[in-house]
Amino acid sequence: MVPPAVAEAPKPAPKGKITGKLTATPVAMATGPRSVVERDRLLRDLYTRLSTASDEEGATLIAGAIEKLWLFSGSDTINVLMQRALAAVNRKDHALALRLLDSVVLLAPDFAEGWNRRAYVHFLRNDYAASLRDLRHCLALDPNHFRALDGLATVWREVGRKKAALAALRLLREVHPFWSNVKQAIDELEREVDGQKT
Repeated sequence: MVPPAVAEAPKPAPKGKITGKLTATPVAMATGPRSVVERDRLLRDLYTRLSTASDEEGATLIAGAIEKLWLFSGSDTINVLMQRALAAVNRKDHALALRLLDSVVLLAPDFAEGWNRRAYVHFLRNDYAASLRDLRHCLALDPNHFRALDGLATVWREVGRKKAALAALRLLREVHPFWSNVKQAIDELEREVDGQKT
């Protein structure tokens, strides 16, 4: 499972503009969200752009903007809990991280990234059943969450469910066609599952 992309504790949501290149040419992206509703609208737009990105550079920039939006909870309390949980993960204090993320999903059950982060901590603790439950919950809230799809594929492979892993990777490729090594992983699993050479 790929660790969450943010290497440092998440900061409160930016109030300015998110800028970057969406394709080969620089363009201004949408203004940062002022509400969860606006965040969801921006995510829908960016997911559409990501799925149709023409090159890896553009896809990477769009994915980065999406990952920043995932952290927007609309709640200062949730932001603080997420910051502390990530700091605990970085210190390898997985028990504390899990307690903090338990609070996140209890207080904000509709915050998909809380479920995704907790799934990652469960994975680090080798609790694959709990990780799968949380990944499914995350994906029920945000079916395009490409890190959760990657996590789902990873956990399914870990427990020997290759067909399920392949299905998750195929969905991942639809959402993020330039996800690192997704084509190779699909090709490998197709050979194992279907006996096909691609």
